[in-house]
Amino acid sequence: MQISKLFSSSHTRQLLLCLSVVVLLHNVCITAPAQFRAALLHSPVRKSILVEQSDMKVELLPALTDNYMYLLIDEETKEAAIVDPVEPAKVVDAVKKHGVKLKTVLTTHHHWDHAGGNEKLVKLVPGLTVYGGDDRVGALTQKISHHSNFKVGSLNVKCLFTPCHTTGHICYFVTKNSSSEPPIVFTGDTLFVAGCGKFFEGTPDQMYKALVEIIGKLPPETRVYCGHEYTINNLKFARHVEPDNENIKKKLAWAKEKYNNGEPTIPSTLADEFTFNPFMRVREKTVQDHAGSSDPIETMGKIRREKDNFRVPKD
Repeated sequence: MQISKLFSSSHTRQLLLCLSVVVLLHNVCITAPAQFRAALLHSPVRKSILVEQSDMKVELLPALTDNYMYLLIDEETKEAAIVDPVEPAKVVDAVKKHGVKLKTVLTTHHHWDHAGGNEKLVKLVPGLTVYGGDDRVGALTQKISHHSNFKVGSLNVKCLFTPCHTTGHICYFVTKNSSSEPPIVFTGDTLFVAGCGKFFEGTPDQMYKALVEIIGKLPPETRVYCGHEYTINNLKFARHVEPDNENIKKKLAWAKEKYNNGEPTIPSTLADEFTFNPFMRVREKTVQDHAGSSDPIETMGKIRREKDNFRVPKD
């Protein structure tokens, strides 16, 4: 009888719950890959930041382990769009904080860590228009293609079809008429800072076209907002490809400091990407020499395969 009373007490139930959580975390740390265990033990708290321009604002909302969602705010109308809202509750909180009207979802591709929150968000915020370039995108209301155009408030959004990571991947290029501020581009898992996405559903030729002929032709001052915080590991691979590139060394030191402070390494600019991103530098002799090819598309394929199997050094 006394044992029954003991285990029916709220304090005891809380204790048992805490013990269960400890056991679960212990098991995760034992069974998880070494890289994930290190992330659990050493990753700083990731901070959100607000990038302010006179024509628009972008709040970087960290999500999951290394994803980013982006709240795009038109300063003139206070209308907003959200990019890849995998954690809808965080999105709703950010919208309330800024006092803006969320009307649009910009989905870069169908993978769960980008589109997995769409269904829940449209229930939390009825009436949303959900854009995407793939029928596999959850809650899709408006399928788009290359050079589709629409508005977020007074902001112009141009869709860039960049298949390779997935067959329906879309990047979103955002401008404001008569603005002196730099344009921005949301690149999902096509272009990362100092890297690019895996070729899950595409070819080196497609990624070359996406990075060099489509995204790479945007104004050099364009600010790049990508889907993941992969910058340090990407730069370590870039250093492996071009060990004498001083731009890579400086960017890596900067990125390590940012990461240790829990700060994003995003946005980048296209001009900068052409100085340290090996996948955008496949026409450069130093990158081609590393790949053993004088053809930029073949070089793209070779360094992507090498990156897929690259053992990231600790330093």
